[in-house]
Amino acid sequence: MASITLNHLVKKYGDGFPAVNDISIDIADGEFIILVGPSGCGKSTLLRMIVGLEDITDGDLLIDGQRVNDKAPRDRNLAMVFQNYALYPHLTVYENIAFPLRLAKGKHSEEQVNKLVTDAAATLELTDHLQRKPANLSGGQRQRVAMGRAIVRQADAFLFDEPLSNLDAKLRGQMRSEISQMQRRLGVTSVYVTHDQTEAMTLGDRVAVLKKGELQQIASPRELYEQPRNLFVAGFIGSPSMNFLPATLEGTTLKTAIGDLEIPEEKARTAAGKKVVLVGVRPEFFEDAKLVEDSKRPHGSTFAATLTHTEWLGNEQYGYITFDPAPEMRELLNSLAREMDADELRPQVVVTLDASSRIRGGRESELWVDTRKLHLFDAESGENLTRDAEAGAALTREAAEERAEEIATAQRADGRSESGSANGSDGAVRDSATVDAGRTGGATAAGGKHSAG
Repeated sequence: MASITLNHLVKKYGDGFPAVNDISIDIADGEFIILVGPSGCGKSTLLRMIVGLEDITDGDLLIDGQRVNDKAPRDRNLAMVFQNYALYPHLTVYENIAFPLRLAKGKHSEEQVNKLVTDAAATLELTDHLQRKPANLSGGQRQRVAMGRAIVRQADAFLFDEPLSNLDAKLRGQMRSEISQMQRRLGVTSVYVTHDQTEAMTLGDRVAVLKKGELQQIASPRELYEQPRNLFVAGFIGSPSMNFLPATLEGTTLKTAIGDLEIPEEKARTAAGKKVVLVGVRPEFFEDAKLVEDSKRPHGSTFAATLTHTEWLGNEQYGYITFDPAPEMRELLNSLAREMDADELRPQVVVTLDASSRIRGGRESELWVDTRKLHLFDAESGENLTRDAEAGAALTREAAEERAEEIATAQRADGRSESGSANGSDGAVRDSATVDAGRTGGATAAGGKHSAG
């Protein structure tokens, strides 16, 4: 296993465009890092730079402290799992898994090859399929064969390039679980590229959010969700997405298109002097006012709204409110849409309601919103004015400690040694803390140098 250090990595193509722009990340030994962002953000390019399939224009890439910029891919001892599986159709599952061992001629005896292949097959539940050809396997089984080939290499790290994007939704869920459990058992350093935020939020120890080649924030999934650094991270992480409402602040009252919202004084102070702010409200911050407990009611605001329609999902339902922003506010929303790589940002608020709520579309209803949890963003820079950096860092530390325990437990259950495997917490804590301390080179929403370690 190995640690991987990305030190101010830059990738420029012939036209001078920086596909990857000054990214620094410390990946601890045994840590599971996710690279996520919209199409064209540079996440796959960054992964290919790590494995050696793309040249590095500037910066240093270190594996276990050794600079590997000029090393060929085969000399980096990294195993890559591709989106299209890259299996040999004429070989059996056994021979596909054994292929990298056969390639290292004379290094492994036939007995060693057999043990490594059968052990990997057992780990991935492929034992009954070893003599089959890839054409006779399901998509999920093919992906497991590709991972088996990575396992037998006994590589220092696994690199995954959108490995589940070709699978249907149900199979993706199953494979997410299998990859997560495998990574815990093996305790192997892993870097995983995806555009699917569900994969990012469920798999990663930490998630690095990229936009146009720049690192926006790297933290545990929960920190990204609860303490996003800027508008882009807040809008990209979460499903349904965070709602954004242009607003003016008068004392402790936010004047918005859906009504006036009273907010706590400490939140109002963070936006003092701002003419216009963007209010970030997640759908689950809303409730049917009739169902709000009396103890919670003082911590929020109640307003009247007419929903266009509702969607009942069994365990919950979504409601939709449209609003007509002022012309200058509409331009602000259009600017935000461009920032988030969207064609437009509809003037719409999505609310999550309890399944028992009787609110229906077309009728005016009373809604309650928990104003303790909403975020205020600077309309010009996109910075989250209400972000509590210390609380966010604590969430990442907690997640790192929990994952270290999970890895140790999984390996004990698997009968493997714990030595050197229950790690990743030190790197995660250090990275989150140094970013939030605003160290030179730290990640910022407005650009400049980006560092997570």
